[in-house]
Amino acid sequence: MSLNSPLVPNQKTHCANEYGKLKKVVVVSPENMQINEIINETQKHFLKENINIDKAVLQHKNFVDTLEKNGSEVIHLQPSPEFNEQVFTRDIGFTIHDQFFVASMNTDVRRGEVKTLKNWLETNEVPYHELLHSIEGGDVLVDEQNIWIGVSGRTNQLAIQSLRNQLPQFTVHELPLKEGVLHLDCVFTIISEEWALVYPQAFSKEDLETIKKHYNIIIVTDDEQFQMGPNVLAIGNEKIISLTQNQDLNDRIRSKGFDVIELDLSEIIKSGGSFRCCTLPLIRE
Repeated sequence: MSLNSPLVPNQKTHCANEYGKLKKVVVVSPENMQINEIINETQKHFLKENINIDKAVLQHKNFVDTLEKNGSEVIHLQPSPEFNEQVFTRDIGFTIHDQFFVASMNTDVRRGEVKTLKNWLETNEVPYHELLHSIEGGDVLVDEQNIWIGVSGRTNQLAIQSLRNQLPQFTVHELPLKEGVLHLDCVFTIISEEWALVYPQAFSKEDLETIKKHYNIIIVTDDEQFQMGPNVLAIGNEKIISLTQNQDLNDRIRSKGFDVIELDLSEIIKSGGSFRCCTLPLIRE
């Protein structure tokens, strides 16, 4: 089947962009979530306060309920006590059109999460490719013929070149991220064919211009970026799930014609991820 083929019944994976109607998605409850080993700047800020797990689980449940109310089938992987970052399912894999890729995690604390995912994929007969070089799904954005990949502490150029070799029909854009940025989706998220959220300070002038050639941008401020402002989730039909606390940003998104669904994920963002980070889409229409 061609990578560019339309979605057909019983197809296991298909995501041609970041904003089509979200039909099937993988999540993990944050019931074992806590900040142990600091692996990003946000965690450093919240280390002493740490995570209120009961609150995090409730916020995550409200998020999942919202996905289901909007037509998503939500797959729950089994949480494991030893994986305290497991709620961020986005990083352990990604779907590019009809192909699913299992990520190669760059930190010991997260490598075991991939085994849980692979067990589910194999049990449910979902074909996948396994990548050898360091790459995480938070650094990968898909928009039709364009694949945007952040070069970060989690994703290296060997992995990007490997993807280029496997996907020659697509244009793969490398976006080196400024130091301190965990993943590309912390600073850049595509919410429609025309619009993207961007934190400009994360990019070189040249790369920012490249992004602007493809999208109209909604600029995210320093404070909004710290509160994971760019890490919204588009679920189709111009609907965007965004953090309640980012009111000004939500108003700017609404002013471009989007329907913003505001939810509180404040406990989970303490660990450096928000709505996009907490979802691994398998199928978008």
